[in-house]
Amino acid sequence: MLRKILGIVAGVIAWGVVVTLLNMGLRTAWPEYAVIDKAMTFAFTVPMMAARLSESAVSSLVSGYLASLISKERAWTALLTGLVLLAIFAFIHYQIWNKLPLWYHLTFLMSLPVLSLIGGRLRGA
Repeated sequence: MLRKILGIVAGVIAWGVVVTLLNMGLRTAWPEYAVIDKAMTFAFTVPMMAARLSESAVSSLVSGYLASLISKERAWTALLTGLVLLAIFAFIHYQIWNKLPLWYHLTFLMSLPVLSLIGGRLRGA
């Protein structure tokens, strides 16, 4: 049980670290994105939103993989990691619901458990 809890905690932390590093790279490579992201105006273009969703997708895959690796379980711990992320971000996205399009929120939120589970399944049994 302790390995599962550690896997979930590590997965959530890994998600934050990976998405932060990817976002730093995106800000460096895309000055227009950096201005909007830094100002938190939510005036993202569709390509910018797609880039943010891509960052989250990679982070979710890594998160699920790491949770699975630590827990030595391929599916449940990775899925639970994604559900913890969903719980955290559902609250945050509720607060900014009117600032971004519905498709963005739904894609982001639904991808968290799904891609975390896929990340966990990528680890060989």
